[in-house]
Amino acid sequence: MMLERTIAAIGPLDEPAMAAARDLQSRLTKPAGSLGALEELSVRLAGLAGCCPPPLPEPAAVAIFAGDHGVHAQGVTPLAAGGHRADDRQFPGRRRRGQRLRPAGRRLGHRDRRRRRHPLPVAPQVGPAGPAGRGLGAVPRLVAANVRLGTRDLAVTAALTRDEARTAVEIGIRIADELIDAGAGILLTGDMGIGNTTPAAALIAAFTGLDAAEVTGRGTGVDDPTYQRKVGVVRAALRRHEPDPADPLGVLAAVGGLEHAALAGLILGAAARRTPVLLDGVIAVSAALAAAAFAPDAVGATVAGHRSPSRAPRPRCAGWGWSRLIDLGLRLGEGTGALLALPVVTGAVRVLHEVATFDSAGVAEK
Repeated sequence: MMLERTIAAIGPLDEPAMAAARDLQSRLTKPAGSLGALEELSVRLAGLAGCCPPPLPEPAAVAIFAGDHGVHAQGVTPLAAGGHRADDRQFPGRRRRGQRLRPAGRRLGHRDRRRRRHPLPVAPQVGPAGPAGRGLGAVPRLVAANVRLGTRDLAVTAALTRDEARTAVEIGIRIADELIDAGAGILLTGDMGIGNTTPAAALIAAFTGLDAAEVTGRGTGVDDPTYQRKVGVVRAALRRHEPDPADPLGVLAAVGGLEHAALAGLILGAAARRTPVLLDGVIAVSAALAAAAFAPDAVGATVAGHRSPSRAPRPRCAGWGWSRLIDLGLRLGEGTGALLALPVVTGAVRVLHEVATFDSAGVAEK
């Protein structure tokens, strides 16, 4: 089956390529270690590609997965349920005022999978609560890959069946394959879902063993009483379902969201194709934890784009070789932080391609 084939194709980073990248870094005309975390990032990307220097991570493709959440009924957010359906209009399309990602992409000069000048994100809907694609039929690049009309309320019952969770994961794998086949050199994650930080916190707690209060962020516009209710909902859901971190599909089904599962699939699909994935925010981190539970070596394909004010499992992820590239206090999601971090990733690889070595420059290393 697709999921099992994808997992079987994921392997560890290539050690000889990483050793070659470290050696090259030591011979570049700069003080040793002077580029800090960028040096180790370039080494990891060489290990992922299996060559030194690795290919430049371009063009970039952004995939923004959207879904609705039954746990909204528990009052975990002040925002109206289903609000993402209006926001979906902000992502795809051309020359439309108000689109949130296009200004960042235009300034940074990224390209999408069709190699247009600016990025147009792919926005797969995997779990909208209303009719699939309602009112959006004329919007280009919106993918109606609907699994069901929103998740069930994880505070009352399992959010998804195992089959629904598998379907969502495999949608993410398929999207990754399509983007890479179309020429993408790096995938950027995005998400859109009102209330989706609640299942993200539940996933993080389930996979790390941390208490709900340690991993639950406020999300958007949450006051103190709502935040305490949110923590209580996460804690109660974990007690009710007792998700087993050794069974990632079961965890996603019990307390996940459709966009979380699809993002986990995107990461798995990219890792199987030895393509880097630039993560955006806490939703993507929860998906990365799920992907790592399926295939630990999938972590080698991930790059943490930015540090979010939302709580994330920093102790659990400390051994993943992550160094979050920017810290701007972003909490929008939707791929924004990943887009802003992309030039840093590209720059880390360009160093290996373009900076002269001491030998080539005729300079004594000392």
